[in-house]
Amino acid sequence: MQYDDFIGEVQHRAQLDSREAALSITRATLTTLSERTQPGQAENIGAQLPEELGRFLEEGDDVERFDFDGYVDRVADREEVGDEDEPAAALHAQVVMDVVAEAVTGDAYEDLRTQLPADEGYEQLFEIAEAEESPV
Repeated sequence: MQYDDFIGEVQHRAQLDSREAALSITRATLTTLSERTQPGQAENIGAQLPEELGRFLEEGDDVERFDFDGYVDRVADREEVGDEDEPAAALHAQVVMDVVAEAVTGDAYEDLRTQLPADEGYEQLFEIAEAEESPV
């Protein structure tokens, strides 16, 4: 997936007013993801994304432990699109991860999911992608 397509999809799905806002939530989500996953896994995902976005996954050097609520707090703090609204930040992170799911191979995406423990609430991060996979 090309950079313009990725950002356009994020903007459309998150119903944002600008591409800059879509880039902001993408940066916030991927940078936070880089802090929570093993560097090799983050780089594997980053290598499959457009270069302009993959670099956000190279920012974390050490794996930190924080649950999904902590993840959302960090995304909200980093976003430049509003007033650090946590429900909106959670939705934004889900939208970005949904687009990531379409942009990378299934194996890499599943490897990423296994690094984020469900018992810490991270299954919420993948809810949109799972809903689309469910049979109707």
